[in-house]
Amino acid sequence: MTVVTTVCMSVLGISFLLVVVFVLRARGLVDRSLGLDTMMSVALNGLAVAIVITGQADIVDLTLLISVLAFIGTITVARFVERRGNTVTGEEE
Repeated sequence: MTVVTTVCMSVLGISFLLVVVFVLRARGLVDRSLGLDTMMSVALNGLAVAIVITGQADIVDLTLLISVLAFIGTITVARFVERRGNTVTGEEE
């Protein structure tokens, strides 16, 4: 089990770094929102692996709270983009 959790954390760490690079290179609001949403998903998966590693069930509440906040943030950005378009680059998508 230790090997599996180590591999999972390594893959999640690499994917988190790749998503950070994507967010930094993104030009539009939609691309940045997608990158930040993916970043939150990777972080939540890392938290889930940390729960398995430590065996502490208290972290589950934190995971649920972060997932609800990420969902609300994604919905807020989606509604903003729907009303005003991609205002960072001036494109209408």
